[in-house]
Amino acid sequence: MPATPLPTRLSTHARSAAHANHPHCPCEATTLADRPDATVVRHGATVAKAHAPGTTLSDLSPRVAVAARLTGILLPPLTPEPGILDGRPVTFWPYGTPVDPDDPDAAPWEAAATLLAHLHRTPPPLTLPAMRGPAKAARALAALDAIPHPATPHLLRAWAALPAWARAEAPQPDRTTLCHGDLHLGQLVRHPAPDGPWLLIDVDDLGTGVPAWDLARPAAWYACGLLAPEEWARFLAAYREAGGPAVPATGDPWPALDIPARALTVQTAARSIVKAHARSRPLDEVELSVIDACVRMASTAPELTQDHAE
Repeated sequence: MPATPLPTRLSTHARSAAHANHPHCPCEATTLADRPDATVVRHGATVAKAHAPGTTLSDLSPRVAVAARLTGILLPPLTPEPGILDGRPVTFWPYGTPVDPDDPDAAPWEAAATLLAHLHRTPPPLTLPAMRGPAKAARALAALDAIPHPATPHLLRAWAALPAWARAEAPQPDRTTLCHGDLHLGQLVRHPAPDGPWLLIDVDDLGTGVPAWDLARPAAWYACGLLAPEEWARFLAAYREAGGPAVPATGDPWPALDIPARALTVQTAARSIVKAHARSRPLDEVELSVIDACVRMASTAPELTQDHAE
């Protein structure tokens, strides 16, 4: 393992990308994220991202190419192809102003919904892999195996009641729609900074699949009482107005949203338990409300056969 931390080495790459002819520039380097699945640093107006270990160029490159093409929907990369650092793919992006977490009233729900609708209406390239939302949820559930928690059996029961495609155990029923795969407000930035139009970021989970998955997180928050009805209504109305295909243009959207929203609820609860356990802290009120929703889902789940349980 290199002696220099990854964020420091990644900052050097970001500086090189930002100032190829000025290696001693005075810009500050900032680490925006340093997690097992991603390290992200900013150098001036350039952001460098080291993607998760195990990410292959054959999967990532076509996703980056989509971002380069859909410049009005996705933040375009600064370089067309990923590089490699310590065996991990690295991509370079312009810096954009993120959503302010301290100003929830200014959350761009309409912009997020409109961008999703436009993304879902864009024909995907044939080389694009499947959207990774279900696989990401399955990894979150797998991480519960080593954590003894009284809510774990309820989460596993609610998870097992979902159809196989939502648990990443079968192909998704829709493999022709372009999806983001991990939509939340942290996936939007204004570019050019500081007040350009909103764009979607993070192409790691981009691919073809069930478009309702991209609406599932705000739908789950609404169902759990964590998103105000007015905000949910704004989001849903903007998506429909932009012609989004994930839900019917009128009427009840929940037949389309129910399964993805349940899956995202269980994923969120699982991640909450894992994070709280890792930090030796109690679950907070928001986390408990999501877990309570899983307990309710588990209570109405059908009895599992032994073969299904295994």
